[in-house]
Amino acid sequence: MNRLQPGWLVVLFAALILISGWLPWRTQADGSGHSNAIGGIVGNIPHVTKFDAGQLIVLLASTLIVAGATTARGLSARLSALAALVLSLCIAGLTVVYYRQKIYGDIDASYGLYISAVATGAVIVCSLWALFSALAAPQVQR
Repeated sequence: MNRLQPGWLVVLFAALILISGWLPWRTQADGSGHSNAIGGIVGNIPHVTKFDAGQLIVLLASTLIVAGATTARGLSARLSALAALVLSLCIAGLTVVYYRQKIYGDIDASYGLYISAVATGAVIVCSLWALFSALAAPQVQR
């Protein structure tokens, strides 16, 4: 019987981060508008037209999916598990940057940001698990 591969859990939580990028991350306190991480706006909320942390979070989440799948398949498992951990820590840092830059005054955090933050915490734990599993596994000689 096969054991659970932590790399696939990295893929699952990275996909959750990626999907949450399209959910509302910011809302007006009076309910007159919201925006998502990639810059989509509904209603009247201040719009920023530059490439920022939200778009980079989504970009890194897609890269994290590749690193997790590579780890799960055992292709350069140690290197890809380390890459998954570094990417997940970068996403966590960017989430904090996004919160500090975008949540202020009458603009509140919304459920997309919370879902992404929880998924980021889970992907860090799974990336550590994948790294420890890859380091503990015997090296395959080819």
